[in-house]
Amino acid sequence: MADRRLLAESATTFDAVLARLREVRPRPEIRLEEVPAPARLAPHSVALAAEVHADRQLGGSGGGAGGADDGDDEVGAGRFVLLYDPACPEPWGGAWRVVSFARAQLEPELSTDPALGGVGWSWLQDALDVAGADYVAAAGTVTRVVSERFGGLRGEPDTVEMEIRASWTPTNDAIETHLEAWLEVLATLSGLSPVPEGVAILPKRRA
Repeated sequence: MADRRLLAESATTFDAVLARLREVRPRPEIRLEEVPAPARLAPHSVALAAEVHADRQLGGSGGGAGGADDGDDEVGAGRFVLLYDPACPEPWGGAWRVVSFARAQLEPELSTDPALGGVGWSWLQDALDVAGADYVAAAGTVTRVVSERFGGLRGEPDTVEMEIRASWTPTNDAIETHLEAWLEVLATLSGLSPVPEGVAILPKRRA
């Protein structure tokens, strides 16, 4: 009986968080949708996939709940996975764990910038701080991949892709602030212009 009650309570807690996550609306250039979540990492989980389409303009009309039209050129993408285990696994240091990645193509001249990794990680830390997202046990990597063309592709410009993989443990159930922060990181990485002052991107949440 006690086990069933604990399971019901944990499901209720997770469902409440999930409802708030579904209320988050990204800026129009970003399309956000739920995708199948990993089933074996935690008793409860949800995964959100994002695509960034720079052709979408603030305030413009677009397809889908997340904003961007399928026909636009993709300039960035990522995934946000939330895990919940009320048993508080020791490596997590809490009941919640966010596992995420974000990637985008950069200007080729940035491939040799030795500070690029640190800058990418600071984007995540700053976004979490600005969003008021409390967390512990952050870990991750920042990777750059340089693609050079040879043979029949010689002459085409080289490309540089940057990827930020990160995980951290929210210290409360205000997980929507963590999703908002991650969306800001994805927008920055994808080279989107800052949102003009006074332009509202996220709708007011219901009390």
